[in-house]
Amino acid sequence: MIKPDHYYIGFDIGGTKCAVVLGDNDFNIYEKITFPTRTSERGWSEVLDEFKKHATSFINKYDRNKLVKIGISCGGPLDSKKGIIYSPPNLPGWDAVPVTGFFEKALGVPAILQNDANASALAEWMLGAGKGTQNMIFLTFGTGMGSGLILDGHLYAGTNDLGGEVGHVRMAEKGPVGFNKAGSFEGFCSGGGIAQLAKKMVSEKLENGEPVAFCPDTTHLPEITAKTVFEAAQKEDILALEIVRISAEYLGKGLAILIDILNPECIVIGSIYARNEALFKPHMMKILKKEAIPAALEVCRIVPAGLGDTIGDYAALSVALNDEPGNVQGTLK
Repeated sequence: MIKPDHYYIGFDIGGTKCAVVLGDNDFNIYEKITFPTRTSERGWSEVLDEFKKHATSFINKYDRNKLVKIGISCGGPLDSKKGIIYSPPNLPGWDAVPVTGFFEKALGVPAILQNDANASALAEWMLGAGKGTQNMIFLTFGTGMGSGLILDGHLYAGTNDLGGEVGHVRMAEKGPVGFNKAGSFEGFCSGGGIAQLAKKMVSEKLENGEPVAFCPDTTHLPEITAKTVFEAAQKEDILALEIVRISAEYLGKGLAILIDILNPECIVIGSIYARNEALFKPHMMKILKKEAIPAALEVCRIVPAGLGDTIGDYAALSVALNDEPGNVQGTLK
């Protein structure tokens, strides 16, 4: 078995499942284990104890003295400077959890905490679609709309870890709700928001006596998801394509704001956009060409995320590696 000269451990804390990953400074992953969070059955201390158990088994296998640092990725709100998690929506009861202090005491090395969008941004910047850039924006575009900002070669988290909360920006007076705000960027450009938009538009069609292929009657409305819409759009369903067009146009408007303000080299978009780029891009680019400063748009690449479903394996590891000398840009192997 090949063992690294030095290694890092990443902890990915999720509401449904968690992961522990061991890798080196070239992003070679040597060990990974996942386990269910089970927040309804146990408190945060029990979950952290399980992280400790798995990490300790790795450390005993790979030499305790070669462990350099722990990186932790978790949904916010949190305080990255103090290393404290403050009641994320998907982690009920996790109020003021001193997560970095717990692991530093338990494992004897420094630990760094970042919210999951920032951790994913680091991963895409260090070895994914944004590699080699100095100014990059990462957008999650999954269940919600989160983002991470790389500015002048550094992660920008803001004064209290709220930098880059672009999903909260209001795009219209009315519209799907995201970030508890109707008409927000997240409302129009997220899985949850697209499902809301689809249910409203389908309901209107059915009330007018117009058939909808992917929802035959109102009893099926609760079953509509973003996946439903995109599967129908791939089959060229007219209503599904209209729903996608609306989302894509608001994506273009949102990106135009980001491009005009931050002048990035690259915007990396994950999840739903990455899987459906061909459906989004024509409408998105049409709006961008109208809305964005032409010279800023010209120097900005807009690309799907490069790490795909493996991003979670690298995100927390990227947090540990981010401030290590010689590791501003990693290498995917």
